[in-house]
Amino acid sequence: MKKIVLILLTFTFLSACKDATPSNGKLNIVTTTTMITDLVNQIGGDKINVEGLMGSGVDPHLYKASEGDVTKLAKANLIFYGGLHLEGKLVDVFEKMERQNIKTIAVSDALDKKTLISSALFASNYDPHIWFDVRNWERITTFVVQKLSEASPENAAFFEENGKKYLEKLKALDAEIRTIISKLPEEKRILVTAHDAFNYFGKAYGFEVVGLQGLSTATEAGVQDVQNLANFIIDKKVKAIFVESSVPRRTIEALQAAVNSKQHQVEIGGTLYSDALGNAGTVEGTYIGMFKYNVNTIVNALK
Repeated sequence: MKKIVLILLTFTFLSACKDATPSNGKLNIVTTTTMITDLVNQIGGDKINVEGLMGSGVDPHLYKASEGDVTKLAKANLIFYGGLHLEGKLVDVFEKMERQNIKTIAVSDALDKKTLISSALFASNYDPHIWFDVRNWERITTFVVQKLSEASPENAAFFEENGKKYLEKLKALDAEIRTIISKLPEEKRILVTAHDAFNYFGKAYGFEVVGLQGLSTATEAGVQDVQNLANFIIDKKVKAIFVESSVPRRTIEALQAAVNSKQHQVEIGGTLYSDALGNAGTVEGTYIGMFKYNVNTIVNALK
């Protein structure tokens, strides 16, 4: 059955390739995660057409391409994706496109591997949640400006100007985040979430980060994992733990129940945006808005 599906997707893909031409003189660009979609739109503006495959609340670790997705991808002039096996179930599709000379770009290629967080538990050996360090996103912004300019030289000045303005916003965001976090005592900077999406955040902003699941939501936490983390929460006197928007709430509720069963109370401090932004058209539907919301939620709950 799997082989039949792959054959059908390949046929759809090859048919769609014939139409991979710019629309109204604009580049057709497909993006995977909402973070990347927002970034490309910030830089490309009205000089490009952007279609994002994933919406709010979508888990990129588990996302599978539909026939419609393959058609969109095959019609693109450029495809931006996270890389580092973030979109693990799309790897075969990306490889097919590369063989058909369709440009696919992993934004993680913007980063020096020495700066990445390694993990023997994850397929790529690197944590793919690179957007949770604003400095990484600054480097990726410059990288996306470069790739768009190479693909559409006539609009290079436009892309560079937008990139410059966005970098200024990111630098202001980083400064604001640090100011907010400075109000939280260091001993309270322990972030417990559903899965290990926040390690770059912890490294950049001085938090000890513990996830119930591994780096990928494709793995599930066992009973022993829950009990071990419950003991950690009690030992460290952690006041609040957090749900993630792209991970089922029951994961953290099970952890809360385990802690409470040991005569220790821990609150659910709120829902954090991890592998996806908020709804389109909302403040949290942008990278900058999402980051501010997360930091305020974390600090207010842990204070």
